Amino acid sequence: MIKTINLTKKFGSLVAVDNLNLEIPGGEIFGFLGPNGAGKTTTVKLLTGLLKPDSGKMFINGYDLEKDILKVKETVGLLPEHPFLYPKLTGKEYLFFLVHLYQLDLLVNKRVLDLLEMFRLSDFSDELIETYSLGMRQKLILAGIILREPKVLLLDEPLVGLDPQTAKLVKEIFLKFAAQGKTVFLCTHILEIAEKLCHRIGIIQQGKLIALGTIEQLRRQAEVDGNLEDIFFRLTEKDNYPK
Repeated sequence: MIKTINLTKKFGSLVAVDNLNLEIPGGEIFGFLGPNGAGKTTTVKLLTGLLKPDSGKMFINGYDLEKDILKVKETVGLLPEHPFLYPKLTGKEYLFFLVHLYQLDLLVNKRVLDLLEMFRLSDFSDELIETYSLGMRQKLILAGIILREPKVLLLDEPLVGLDPQTAKLVKEIFLKFAAQGKTVFLCTHILEIAEKLCHRIGIIQQGKLIALGTIEQLRRQAEVDGNLEDIFFRLTEKDNYPK
């Protein structure tokens, strides 16, 4: 569902993403980890067409991003690091706006109300978004993504600001998406969540993919018998990543 070939992005002399090669099938929750500035957010922006690569190729759902960007956007749900919402809309108006923007079936209208209830936003659905807390805004954005039923989810820190109950709900939603054969691409700093949720994990360091595999495969690569936190710190030690 997601494939990159020698994907490279530079900002002046800084190589933010350096010959990245990934192949992520449907039905997988893929964790993309790395220190701050490693290239995670840049990769997400490349995969959504918000940035253009300097070289390399990207494919999502079989579509070449360079040639079929509109097709890609139809099938991808994006939660960026700093999402934008229209502050002068109410929560309900925002979701109905998405229904019309993406020309969704009018039967989806009932799902708007169901999603507001599911994310415990019903009592605030007629309030302006500018009055929402960070967690409420995050929930509204996730509701909007789910409303569209995308085949690929690209998520940059999706659990930020969520209370424990909602975080549990969102993790269950990700598992359901994967069970339906969809792909979840998850960037997070919360290693415990990545370890419990992700089928495979990629670790990026200074733009280079330094590790890729299941937890057990990463343990063997790191030569440690510990959890993902132990693995991560071992692999990202300066003496261990490729030059």
